[in-house]
Amino acid sequence: MRFNETTLLEEETLDNTTAGLSATSLFGELLLDAGQRGANASEGERREVEYVLLLTAKALVMGFIILCALFGNLLVIVSVMRHRKLRVITNYFVVSLALADMLVALFAMTFNASVELSGGRWLFGYFMCDVWNSLDVFFSTVSILHLCCISVDRYYAIVQPLDYPLIMTNLRLGTMLSVVWCSPTVMSFLPIFAGWYTTQEHLEYRRNYPDVCVFQVNKFYAVISSGVSFWVPGIIMIAMYYRIYREADRQERMLYRSKVAAALLNKHLQINGISAGLTSLPTVDQSSPDPQPEEPPMTSSSKMKRERKAARTLGIIMSAFLACWLPFFLWYIITALCDSCESGDVVVAVVFWVGYFNSALNPLIYAYFNREFRAAFRKTLESCCRAIGPVRDLRQVHRKQDLVHSNASSELHVNNQLRNSEMTNVHIEACI
Repeated sequence: MRFNETTLLEEETLDNTTAGLSATSLFGELLLDAGQRGANASEGERREVEYVLLLTAKALVMGFIILCALFGNLLVIVSVMRHRKLRVITNYFVVSLALADMLVALFAMTFNASVELSGGRWLFGYFMCDVWNSLDVFFSTVSILHLCCISVDRYYAIVQPLDYPLIMTNLRLGTMLSVVWCSPTVMSFLPIFAGWYTTQEHLEYRRNYPDVCVFQVNKFYAVISSGVSFWVPGIIMIAMYYRIYREADRQERMLYRSKVAAALLNKHLQINGISAGLTSLPTVDQSSPDPQPEEPPMTSSSKMKRERKAARTLGIIMSAFLACWLPFFLWYIITALCDSCESGDVVVAVVFWVGYFNSALNPLIYAYFNREFRAAFRKTLESCCRAIGPVRDLRQVHRKQDLVHSNASSELHVNNQLRNSEMTNVHIEACI
């Protein structure tokens, strides 16, 4: 009996100890869970803060590119319209290119920005996805075809300057612009709305998930569209500018040789004493009211320099376009032809927006490298500032009005004093 009581006592003590340990372990687990929840909460808050900062940075960069493309290209269009000196055939292509870049900013960049800022979700439905993809392909092709036309125009202006007015007529200009704006529809709207650009599996996926808008193309469309939109026009532009550079270099060397030959001939004549009769040109009489200029206002050397500078500017524009769009088209053709090649969302966003950035670069290139555009931009911006800031002008007008009123009151006061003095003199004379 005593043994049983002792055994029961030991078992009860063991049970109490086990219960204490269980309570202690349970309390420790609760503390550990609370710590983990706190760590997870802090980690979630940190990730949320990082996501908000990344979203803000993306919004600022995209908004900056869109605004620069809109207002920069609008400045190009307004400057050419306002200044007659810029209304040459090449600048009509430039104005049309600026219009295409503005439409890229309005219809392509804004939709892409909405996708990037909404976490990859498409918010506008199945039909608008096709519209966005079509406009994106259309305006990108229009831009590079404009640059191709500009390179051909510069080629004829420098290589065949005498035949240039006969070659580049207004009719030919209108025909080239019509082809540039109409032909890309064959590569954009028609195959995209007909469903020829992608696979049947992707079309079925888009019907099931209308909130996802991914431009996934088949191999045939990738090769044809990239060739027509980028590779063939790019090769034509490179060939044109290479021939332009060679011709400009040849003309510059010929001009230098002609100047050296003229200087040697003049030196030879002076040595032989013949220059007296050749160099004694009639001088202009200083008293003559209308002296006639001896040289035409635009010589061949100055015209050649102007054409060379225009070719250099347009070459820089072409190089900027190729540098911006080459990464995109390399990614485009590689991912279409390689089935196992995959790219992350960051890579896709970068190649798209580097290409879009070209639409904002062209006005900056004009303003920095072209003196005529730089002067036109400055005058246009000054006019806009005067139109936007009427408060300062009203203050100046009020100051002028106050000055006029003060001058008028002073004159009136002086006139009254003179009138009073005259009346006083008349009265004195009458009294006398």
